[in-house]
Amino acid sequence: MNEKVYKTMKKVGACNIVFGILLIVFGVTVGVLQIVHGGKLLNDKKEITF
Repeated sequence: MNEKVYKTMKKVGACNIVFGILLIVFGVTVGVLQIVHGGKLLNDKKEITF
């Protein structure tokens, strides 16, 4: 009985680590894209007229 619980906990733990790594990679990717697009907006700010 205990062995089955430990195997389940091992699978869940591994899955959580993989999910956490994917979230970190996704967050860094979105952050870099935000910085790049923000830089483009600042660069093109001089062309905006109101």
